[in-house]
Amino acid sequence: MKILGIIPARYASTRLPGKPLALIQGKPMIQHVFERVKESNTVDKIIIATDDERIMNVAASFGAEAILTSPLHNSGTERCAEVASVIGNDFDVVINIQGDEPFIEAEHLKSLRDLFLNDKVQIGSLIKKISSLEELKNLNVVKAVKTPDGKALYFSRSVVPYLRNIEEHDWFHHHSFYKHIGLYGYQKETLLKIAHLSPTPLEQAESLEQLRWLENTISIHLAETFIETLSIDTNEDLIKANK
Repeated sequence: MKILGIIPARYASTRLPGKPLALIQGKPMIQHVFERVKESNTVDKIIIATDDERIMNVAASFGAEAILTSPLHNSGTERCAEVASVIGNDFDVVINIQGDEPFIEAEHLKSLRDLFLNDKVQIGSLIKKISSLEELKNLNVVKAVKTPDGKALYFSRSVVPYLRNIEEHDWFHHHSFYKHIGLYGYQKETLLKIAHLSPTPLEQAESLEQLRWLENTISIHLAETFIETLSIDTNEDLIKANK
């Protein structure tokens, strides 16, 4: 099984413009992500997929291979699909590593990779148990509901499932809640397929791309991780990362 690792890196960001080039301890965030993936030894090739020459130039400065992709993509998935369609012939699986995950660990990537030892897995992703009410009720934390055999049933920004007739402070004694970590792996052909699917009602309601795939009856297998990560979405996140 040969794996292509792609790091989508879009320059424009509503909450943090130029995010991939934001400095963490003096080093661009995209470089941190690239180095973590390289150190993990889980992929056979790493490509930074961007829409901006500035990111291309910075990637070249630390020795990364980068490809300039269309500025019209609406998601990292579409950006990954463009790269996979151009250079993916020699690869079986594509892993989409978010360009705003500078604290990604080797264990995250290995857990995702190992899902594809089962050749029936089309898409894989990660989940982690939620341990606080604050995190559970945070609309920016995407919650995942899964089947006993580890397939995704639904993703939501809301609390799911809602435990009726149980006090909130007692919820964790009655159910395990999971947050979704937005790291994806795809069979290459599945990636090329989903990139051409039209938006769906549930996706538009929750603003969650992965619901498009579930609505098109494409299974998502989930692996549980016990290691926390930190996505950089705002300036406050960036301050926290530097600390």
